[in-house]
Amino acid sequence: MAAGQPYGQGARVWIPDCVQVWRAAEITRDYEEGDAVLHLCLEDGSMLAYPIESQLPPLCNPECLSGKDDLVALSYLHEPAVLHSLRVRFLEANAIYTYCGIILVAINPYKPLPIYEEEVIYAYSGREMGDMDPHIFALAEEAYKQMVRFRKNQSLIISGESGAGKTASAKYAMRYFTAVGGCLGDSSMEEKVLASSPVMEAFGNAKTTRNDNSSRFGKYIEIGFSQAHVTGATIKTYLLEKSRVTFQARAERNYHIFYQLCASAALPELQGLGLRGAETFYYTRQGRCTASTDDAADLDSTRHAFSLLGVPEADQLELFSVLAAILHLGDIAIRGRDRHGDGCFVEPADEALGQFCTLLGIEEAQVTRWLCHRKLVTAGETYLKPLSRQQALDSRDALAKHMYGQVFRWMASRVNRALRSPEGHHTSIGILDIYGFEMFEFNSFEQFCINYANEKLQQLFNLHVFKLEQEEYVTEEIPWVFVDFCDNQLCIELIEGRLGILDLLNEECKMPQGSDGSWAQKLYQTHLGSSHFQKPKRPMDAFIVCHFAGKVEYQCSGFVEKNRDTIPEELVGLLRASKKSALLAELFLEDGDGAVSLQSRRSSGPWLPSRPSRRSLPSSQRSKKSISSQFRASLNRLMEMLGSTTSHYIRCIKPNDGKLPFVFDSRRVVEQLRACGVLETIRISATGYPSRWTYQEFFDRYRALVSREELVGADVKQSCSLALGRLLQDPSKYQCGKSKVFFRAGQVAYLEELRYRRLRAACTLLQRHLRGWLVRRRFGRVRAAVLCLQRHARGLLARRLATMLRRSRAAVVLQKTVRMVLAQRSYLRTRRAAVTIQAFARGMFARRLYQQMVWHQKAVVIQAAVRGWLARSRYARLRGAVLYLQCCYRRARARRELRRLRAEARSVEHYKQLHKGMEIKVMQLQCRLDEQAQEKQRLAEQLLALNTAHAEEVQRLRAEMQGLREDAARDAQVQQLQERLAELERHSAESRLAQEVEELRQRLAEVEAMKLHLGEERDALIQRTLEQSQDLEEQHQRAARESRGLQQELEEERARYQSLVKEYARLEQGYENLRDEQSTFRRSPSSESFLGSESSYLSSMSTAPSREGSDQQAEGPEERWQPVPEAPQPAGEPLPNGSAGQDPLEQAYLLLLGQLNAVTEELARTREELRRSKASAEHEEKKPLDFLKRRNIAGMLGLGRSPEKAADDDLKHAYDAVQVANKLLASQLQEEKQQHEEEVEGLHLDIRSLKQLSQQQAALIQDLQRHQGQEGLQHHVVRLKEENWELTQKLEKQERTTMKLQKQLRAYAKQIQDFTVKRETTGLGQEPAASQAVPSPPGLSQAMLAWRMEDEGRIIKAIITDYRPQSSPGALPELPAFLLFLCLRHADHCRDEPRACSLLDAAINAIKRVMKKHSDDFEVVALWLANTCQLLNCLRQYGRDESCSQGNTARQSAHRLQHLDLQSTSRSLGALAVQLYQQLIRTAEKRLKPMIVSAMLESETIQGLASSCPPGLHRPSAPVAHTLPELLQQLGSFYQVLGCHGLAPAVGHQVLRQLLFLVSGTTLNYLLLRKDACSWSRGIQLRYNISQLEQWLRAQGLQHSGAREMLEPLVQAAQLLQVKKATEEDAGAICSLCTVLSPQQVVKILRAYTPAAGLEERVSPGFISTVERRLQEQQQEGGPSQLLVDTSHLFPVNLPFVASPVHLDELRIPDAIDLAFLVRL
Repeated sequence: MAAGQPYGQGARVWIPDCVQVWRAAEITRDYEEGDAVLHLCLEDGSMLAYPIESQLPPLCNPECLSGKDDLVALSYLHEPAVLHSLRVRFLEANAIYTYCGIILVAINPYKPLPIYEEEVIYAYSGREMGDMDPHIFALAEEAYKQMVRFRKNQSLIISGESGAGKTASAKYAMRYFTAVGGCLGDSSMEEKVLASSPVMEAFGNAKTTRNDNSSRFGKYIEIGFSQAHVTGATIKTYLLEKSRVTFQARAERNYHIFYQLCASAALPELQGLGLRGAETFYYTRQGRCTASTDDAADLDSTRHAFSLLGVPEADQLELFSVLAAILHLGDIAIRGRDRHGDGCFVEPADEALGQFCTLLGIEEAQVTRWLCHRKLVTAGETYLKPLSRQQALDSRDALAKHMYGQVFRWMASRVNRALRSPEGHHTSIGILDIYGFEMFEFNSFEQFCINYANEKLQQLFNLHVFKLEQEEYVTEEIPWVFVDFCDNQLCIELIEGRLGILDLLNEECKMPQGSDGSWAQKLYQTHLGSSHFQKPKRPMDAFIVCHFAGKVEYQCSGFVEKNRDTIPEELVGLLRASKKSALLAELFLEDGDGAVSLQSRRSSGPWLPSRPSRRSLPSSQRSKKSISSQFRASLNRLMEMLGSTTSHYIRCIKPNDGKLPFVFDSRRVVEQLRACGVLETIRISATGYPSRWTYQEFFDRYRALVSREELVGADVKQSCSLALGRLLQDPSKYQCGKSKVFFRAGQVAYLEELRYRRLRAACTLLQRHLRGWLVRRRFGRVRAAVLCLQRHARGLLARRLATMLRRSRAAVVLQKTVRMVLAQRSYLRTRRAAVTIQAFARGMFARRLYQQMVWHQKAVVIQAAVRGWLARSRYARLRGAVLYLQCCYRRARARRELRRLRAEARSVEHYKQLHKGMEIKVMQLQCRLDEQAQEKQRLAEQLLALNTAHAEEVQRLRAEMQGLREDAARDAQVQQLQERLAELERHSAESRLAQEVEELRQRLAEVEAMKLHLGEERDALIQRTLEQSQDLEEQHQRAARESRGLQQELEEERARYQSLVKEYARLEQGYENLRDEQSTFRRSPSSESFLGSESSYLSSMSTAPSREGSDQQAEGPEERWQPVPEAPQPAGEPLPNGSAGQDPLEQAYLLLLGQLNAVTEELARTREELRRSKASAEHEEKKPLDFLKRRNIAGMLGLGRSPEKAADDDLKHAYDAVQVANKLLASQLQEEKQQHEEEVEGLHLDIRSLKQLSQQQAALIQDLQRHQGQEGLQHHVVRLKEENWELTQKLEKQERTTMKLQKQLRAYAKQIQDFTVKRETTGLGQEPAASQAVPSPPGLSQAMLAWRMEDEGRIIKAIITDYRPQSSPGALPELPAFLLFLCLRHADHCRDEPRACSLLDAAINAIKRVMKKHSDDFEVVALWLANTCQLLNCLRQYGRDESCSQGNTARQSAHRLQHLDLQSTSRSLGALAVQLYQQLIRTAEKRLKPMIVSAMLESETIQGLASSCPPGLHRPSAPVAHTLPELLQQLGSFYQVLGCHGLAPAVGHQVLRQLLFLVSGTTLNYLLLRKDACSWSRGIQLRYNISQLEQWLRAQGLQHSGAREMLEPLVQAAQLLQVKKATEEDAGAICSLCTVLSPQQVVKILRAYTPAAGLEERVSPGFISTVERRLQEQQQEGGPSQLLVDTSHLFPVNLPFVASPVHLDELRIPDAIDLAFLVRL
């Protein structure tokens, strides 16, 4: 096909069609000039002779341009091409957005699409307009970017028919601006801006036959920005359709707010409004339309939006009262007095009238009077005129419309007041949601105003498009010829010009007797000569206006009355005078009053006294403007505002009238395209040079058409100019600009045809040579195969002959050998049988002989045993008789000796002689008893003091409790509610406990049954394992799945924990920001509490309480004087006893040590003596009270005891008595003290509960009214949790008090150890201070740094705040962590847990401050993450956990912590490590995100692939910002930094896994949002880039780190772009291939796939449907269903424990770290 013959054979054209509007056909015979018909072949195969009348049919675009995302990029720009592209994109690719130059065409899908999520918003944020697929977010981003870049206001003009999606588009744009722009200062401004939509929709939207949520007004939303942040918004409304309040057509509804109120009539706050079902009110039942939405839920949304906008609940209820009054107003029945209709009346008992007057606070008589009468004002008198029934009904409806109009105006003003920013804004973006062109069977005043506004907008649009075209040509220095575009100025002048339609209408409204008919006659007389004005053929009051979108016939009926907008002034005066509420006075202000009705002046009744010759109008009517004047003024202001902004256009298209998802009605779409100006844009572009490519794009695409002579070095522009001069010989067909090539319509299609022919010829040449080569290679292979077969056949025959000879020889040898073997086997079998018989016979004889010998031996043994037993029995009887005789004799002698000793013991002299040695011991015991008595008296005094204090405290608390009870007793309802709550709680708890017990029993039974069942299964499995090996494999697979499930649950738990950590970090960051604003430094609460406790502890160390000392003596001196293990002394220090000249400090130390030893020895002797005296009665010591009761006085004095034990028994009983008394006193004191504490605690709890009850009475009443059951229990559970928390705090406080007392008991030991440390510090402090590092003392090192509490700030400053790893080359990367642990070891050595906790808290806060300052520095974040992990590992390695210290060496085991319990601090460190890890990921993501798309998709690592797909119009021609090697280098630098700072390899693997997930997700999202990125060549390029990433992972040894799995979705997407997509087998292969991608992602890629022109075919919709159906069938429940990947998702991190091989005593501290104030022990 030559350039001059576009209508040749094979060309495709568009022909008109009555159903599809346009239909494609192929030319079967070349067209010659002068032919009358064009021979065509239709798509169904039928032939057609198309008659050529005035012009040839339009040509079809090449297949490669079909479905382009910009209609201007089409080679042939005309209506069928635009319609076809929109149909292909909408039906095949499900793409609802398409660019048309500066216009974004949006087709309503009537189906929710997953393209508006937050991930999509951030995917479009920061992108150029052509980088992504067409989307409303792309247009919004362009407006936002131009506003920020040029500081100029922007506007989005959204238009379209009702039901086309204008309101939804406006909401999406608002959501984008609030999400990307954020809010400055007021964090709730974003919510307020979004909350304005449901309020405006409730009051301004209604259901129509075309749309369930049609906006019946126009609005302009101006969003203000300051410093690129949203600061506020303003909403301006235009032309509310007030007639809908009183009349609705069939299948339509009134405004949503009325139905919402009727659906919520049962609410308590709406009970007094008299509301009922919407079908019972006249104003809401005319359309007879059923509800398709949940109106009650919508009212909740509306009220919530009002609350967000700051409208109080009281104002909302007043507003609802006015709306309810409007409904009741419509139900007022007005009856005529007679059949002539001269008068009317209202029944006094009318229920609707009473409800209306009650709600508005006005008198019924006045309302009845002014509904049926009107006031006529003349020059000097005022008359009342009765109205007919119809006039009264019109007056009633006019009042209702006026009331709703005022309500709508007030609502809009309150919304603007809430959205207005006090500081104003610098720039703004306006969103104009305006009604589109309307043309119905009956068109009235509203349609005229709407179409007038669209005429003005179309004129502005035409000028804007023309200006952009002119700027483009001027920028590229293309010769510009004026294009005569369709200007609608004449139509606008017809409407708004002098003596235009609006002027004549306003003039007619001013006439007292003005009517629609007289106005129509004036129009005919004035404008019949205009080309845009016509008179209909039918005899009726109507006129036709020729708009830009078509001819519209308007019926004049109602124009004059609607333009006047008359309202009954008397009724409005009643409403204004109402004192019911302040809202009524605000709604009906004097400035907002309308004109009085002119109908009241047109006639007079028979009762008037006279008819004046002249009528005067009130001043309010003369000053009031008509509706058309107001609308024209507001429209002119809107045009001025839009003219001062940069406009962006969105044209919403309604694809069908049935609201069916993805159904394309070509006839309806064409009507809207003609009406919205899209085709006008196409026509303007088509008159010039519509196709525009950069030189580089043209060269890459048509490189095959450029000859070798035309390649002029690197000058692409010169090469393109030479090629175009040869290819397109007509210079008028193209123009070469500065950076682009401009083509006339159809030239790109011609170039595509030339390129296709050139590529086809090249392919034919390649096929010819390839086929010849294949045939030659096949012949060579066949010849070689024949020769090989011959050779092998001959060899086979020779081998067969040799084999036969060998087999004959072998047969003879085998026969000989077999016969020999058979004979040998027979002989051997006979010989073995004989030997076996002999062996069995000899064995039988031997066993018989052995049995006889055994029986003989057993008989001998039995005889010997019997004889021995008889002899022993006889001897035993003799020995017993002798012993009995001896005992009888000795007993008689002992009785005689006993009687003698008793008589001797009764003598006094003997008693004194025995007790001479006991007097001294009795005196000693008496002294001890005196001491015990004094101790008892002191304890009694303390008990009395405690009782007195307790009584006073109880008295005070009882008084306070009595006062609170008196306050609580004032409200009897609260008490009843408390009892009811307690009863409910008790019943609920009992039922819940019973249910839990029953459930536990059931579970136990189930577990037992399961146990038995498992036992049976285990036996069956064991049996089955021996039989089948396949079942064992299935069990292994099941176990693997369960382990994966457990692992997944563990990951989820980690994710939840880390999300809590992340939320905590965010809150803590906010707290830190508030703290930074403080002007003064405050000490942290932990350090203050520690200092307080430390000071109290030091003050208590000076004196030791005597009571505690006595308790320690009773418990044992060893326990009291058990000090902290002393530090070993240096080797060169002399002994204390051998020193001659010592300093006073050392002398005091020796003195205290001597006293301690003496006291210890004395106590040890006393204890040993008491232990000996107590040893004989140890079992009686356990029950001293029973012992005192059982023993009598004689027993205690020693009567009846032997003389040897009398002294010991007396001493023991005396000691026991004293000890029992002491224990009794101690137990009584303890019981009294415990009882006192319990009473005080109980009183405190009572006081707290009464206070809470008194403060929350209203809340309890409201909660119990709303929630009678479960919520009350929940509240009680919360209160119990709070009480448990308070009790836990008290328990911790008591534990701290106990610890403090224990420290005081060890006061002297502390002083001794402090003396030891000070002496060592003094000795070490004399050494030179200029050493290179903190030296270690000679001898054995304890691996700790001695420090004091006041050194904490200096330690943190030196180790964390001012630490620079560059200043200490060669040092360990985890040095700060080891230094902190050395300081912790010293605190552990001193048993000072608060000091250790304070140091760790300070370290954590310091690290957070450093991270806040260096949050964007990856190396700093990695450094402190490594140190935090190392410190956490040190606490585990040297802590009490045996599992973590198993690998320690002997030296490391010696450095373990002995006394500190830092579990809570370890948890804080773990949370800090998680925060640092998340900050590390965020920092790395900030660096990687700008590089990913450029490196993975845009960089051409395989040369030549870019020219295989045609570039789009918006494709950026700038060089690629980042390449794949740069991305790999950045990843390598991250991994290297992690290794340099000593992080565990597992942590590095998790970081890379997270970063590769970001790379994969971002690339996949971009692929899904760019149609031109889905091609075969891009799939090859992407797969190559992924292989480079995999190769990098293998080079780093990370192939098993789990990072490779993150690239699997991207790998499958690349493979999906490369596989064949035609048959059912291909669909099955795709379903088996894409196991990680979701069905939505696969279908999106298939629909967006762009085939190579001339080489591939487009993916058919049937194939896509097949793949989608199969994927949905095989998708598991709960599988991935999202379209875009959530790149902000963070995988749960696992910080492993890694034991450090470093020995703490070998740690070297560089001199760059200023730690000279610390002492190395």
